[in-house]
Amino acid sequence: MARKTIVQRIAELEARKKTLKARLGKQERAQDTRRKVLLGALVLHRLEHSRFSDFTRRLGDWLRKELPGFLVRDGDKALFDDVLDQAEATEGGGRAE
Repeated sequence: MARKTIVQRIAELEARKKTLKARLGKQERAQDTRRKVLLGALVLHRLEHSRFSDFTRRLGDWLRKELPGFLVRDGDKALFDDVLDQAEATEGGGRAE
């Protein structure tokens, strides 16, 4: 069996490095997505179940202020209609059920 040259070994190591970097990137994107999902779940839970009405009102106010400028796509905006409606109802003193 022929022994690999240094150039061949370097090429194999570079290919392995590329594969590992791609795997790391995929793992980091998955973790980022998971963090966003969990953070969003927490925010929605607090809006729906918080016993601290002042906190819920302030959170709703902040979302109503920030979301319209943050969301670009119409489909994304539609996903948050209920949150924005709930925030408006909370501000008005009523409560959206």
